[in-house]
Amino acid sequence: MYREHTIGIVVPAYNEEGYVGNVIDTFPDFVDRAYVIDDASTDDTWTEIQEHAAAYNETHTSGAAGFDDVVVPIQHEENRGVGGGIKTGYLAALDEDIDVVTVMGGDGQMDPNVLTKFIDPIVDDVADYTKGNRFMRTEDLDAMPQFRLVGNSVLSLLTKIASGYWKIADPQNGYTAISKEALQQAPIEDMYEYYGYCNDLLVKLNAENLRVADIAHSADSVYDDEDWKSHIEYDEYIPRVSFMLLRNFIWRLNRKYLLTDFNPVALLYYFGAGVSAVSLGGILTSLRNRKESSGSWTLSLFLGIALLLFAMVFDMEANSDKEVLIDDQAVAGDMTTDSVGVDASAESGVSDTATADDD
Repeated sequence: MYREHTIGIVVPAYNEEGYVGNVIDTFPDFVDRAYVIDDASTDDTWTEIQEHAAAYNETHTSGAAGFDDVVVPIQHEENRGVGGGIKTGYLAALDEDIDVVTVMGGDGQMDPNVLTKFIDPIVDDVADYTKGNRFMRTEDLDAMPQFRLVGNSVLSLLTKIASGYWKIADPQNGYTAISKEALQQAPIEDMYEYYGYCNDLLVKLNAENLRVADIAHSADSVYDDEDWKSHIEYDEYIPRVSFMLLRNFIWRLNRKYLLTDFNPVALLYYFGAGVSAVSLGGILTSLRNRKESSGSWTLSLFLGIALLLFAMVFDMEANSDKEVLIDDQAVAGDMTTDSVGVDASAESGVSDTATADDD
């Protein structure tokens, strides 16, 4: 238990033999429940999870939470992806009424000693969901390979548009924590199970008007580690996740601005996209037919783009109070919602406006 809140950890693992056992061994003592999910691995990951879970449970208890064991091994019969593993852990934590749930990768590349800085904003009621951001300080970007930086920047921009969290960046960052209330409100059962689960979750959180905090977090040095590996195939990952974000963007507009409430943001987006598409088609047709008179189509294209820009501005304004940026110094356990604002940012390190680079 941490500051009178029960704490859970979800560890998705796929073919992490030789790594996941050390992850289990280094769980912080304040953790009440840890769900370690073997996602139908083809190596000895499951055996390693069971052995290290049994050893950990012999020497650790969940204290005031009252659980018999801290570590709960769970095995998927079929591979579902990292998002599927995290979903399984989230649902298990929700069923057991855990207050705050964090995520640690099964590859051993996440430092358990920094978990509290993601938990604190939730305990202090500053945010409902927290995540790391390697883009908040320019010096932290040097540790990231160039191809990853470019790909992450593109996905960050697409996620901003799709989710409505315009100040939140680095959506692929695996350091996260979520409150019990957010798990109850967001449609976790429908969470995307492929690697874009983190982007998908942001969209779902925004549709429920939940608060998201970016925590400044330096890029890990694992990119220089010869033993580090990634399961992501980027030639498949980027187009697949981009299409998911487009689908989720439309879902969010309908859910948030047309169904549960009414806001002209959705109409501006749709009308702007329609005018832009028709105008672009008109310009291309004029060029194909070698017609010199395409000025009216060009003018209407500018109109469509202007409508899209207005929609983005209004969308940004509608969600500005749901975004928080926190630097590394703003992790003490005394933050309150009153400290979230421009005037208080100098003292608390918390701001609902961008104070660092997003991309």
